[in-house]
Amino acid sequence: MQIGGPAGAFVPLLAPIVVMMGPDGRAFGPEGLAVCALMAGVILFVLGACHLGTMIKYIPFPVVTGFTSGIAVIIMSTQLRDFFGLENKLPADFIGKLRGLAEHFHPNWPTVLLATISTFAIWFWPKKIGRHLPGSIVVIVVTSLAVKLFQLDEQSGIQTLFSQFGEMPHGLPMPHWPGLSFEEWRALIPAALTVAVLGAIESLLCAVVADGMIDDRHDSNQELMGQGIANAVVGMFGGMPTTGVIARTATNVRSGARTPVAGIVHALVLLFILLVAAPLAKHIPLATLSAVLVVVALRMDEWHQFARMARWPRSDAMVFLCAFTLTIFLDLPTAVGTSLILASALLVKRLAETAHIEPDVEVTQGNSPGQQVGGKNVPDGVVVFRIFGAFFFGAADKLESSLRRTGELPEVLILRMRDVLALDATGLDALEDLHEKLKRKKKDLILCGPHSQPLFALTRAGFLDRLGLENVCGDMEASLARARTLLNQNKNKNIIDSKTHIA
Repeated sequence: MQIGGPAGAFVPLLAPIVVMMGPDGRAFGPEGLAVCALMAGVILFVLGACHLGTMIKYIPFPVVTGFTSGIAVIIMSTQLRDFFGLENKLPADFIGKLRGLAEHFHPNWPTVLLATISTFAIWFWPKKIGRHLPGSIVVIVVTSLAVKLFQLDEQSGIQTLFSQFGEMPHGLPMPHWPGLSFEEWRALIPAALTVAVLGAIESLLCAVVADGMIDDRHDSNQELMGQGIANAVVGMFGGMPTTGVIARTATNVRSGARTPVAGIVHALVLLFILLVAAPLAKHIPLATLSAVLVVVALRMDEWHQFARMARWPRSDAMVFLCAFTLTIFLDLPTAVGTSLILASALLVKRLAETAHIEPDVEVTQGNSPGQQVGGKNVPDGVVVFRIFGAFFFGAADKLESSLRRTGELPEVLILRMRDVLALDATGLDALEDLHEKLKRKKKDLILCGPHSQPLFALTRAGFLDRLGLENVCGDMEASLARARTLLNQNKNKNIIDSKTHIA
């Protein structure tokens, strides 16, 4: 059901690529977009072929909603000049736009009136009619006819596509290879990676929305490969990067679409408009187009998240505000990258807080009655520690800290690992260090009940071979039996060593 094409949410990302300076000091221009589309297409196809489409579920919700809300603000800020009919160009950055408005705000009131009427007309367009005839199309056609019939562009100073950009093309471009040097291609790789990642996110989120509307399930990897092919072909025709568009897809489904034929019809209608109606498009007023984008930004449906932040965990609210703020004041790649790093760091912090390493409260060292559980006694010289949660780099240092609090190392240390579901390289290194320390002091380590993932990691690293499979036990009873055996062996060895020394 998905409808693909240029997405309004990509405007803040793609516009800077056009004016970005290359290695030779010149702006990349539209050719830069074509190169980014080509490279992003290849990246998307590789992502899908490597079955990385399912990674979309690992993008935190606050990151997605944060930069989506920020994009809405950026879209509205890019329409300020056309909405108010300002003569002076506004700077590209958000703060610069606000400063420019404060210093040189001289609106063209006929333009403001037309933009305001267009905004209200699109916003309040009846939904029943909108399913078959979108309000934005009607408003664009009506205002274009009004400009042509009453010559509003000449009499009232209302800017149109023709007055701003010149004659509109009315034919198909021929395929060609972008005429940029190898150094310029290489300089555009970071931008292409960002386009690919955000295109993948936007497209897969759009597919998720369509799934919910038609009670279906999409293939994420197939979707990424399809988008990759589309972007690669579009790039060879000098087009801009594309993705699945949520607003158009939702409109498509609401209009009754149930098969991919709807997307084909959508493309053919666009082709007809390009070939037949392009000469008429030059009369479209920029004020009306700005009204369309303002309504799109207002309907991006993420504003209610600000009210929900008070009920979110504080860390999620921080990630949301980080993505939102950096999207507005810096740029989208920085916002997404920084907020993902922040979300990852906060996740590590949460997992580290859930990990505990402490003496077992059920079976502990000594001879008091509380040290007997189900008929099991912990002999002298044996200490039992239980590890809870993920034993990874954020929590590995807790093992050494917990052992240090106990004072001298025991003769046999039992680590109960039945509650450890994940073990990483840092946790493995901590266990290896502990084993070496105990081994140097002629003491022993026993692992009790490790789960499959930690057990597989320990086996693959060769740790179990060094520890000895006999020192890996399935339950507490077997671990205590092994501890008694080790204590007896050490005791007998000490007796033999003493006799030898005396002799």
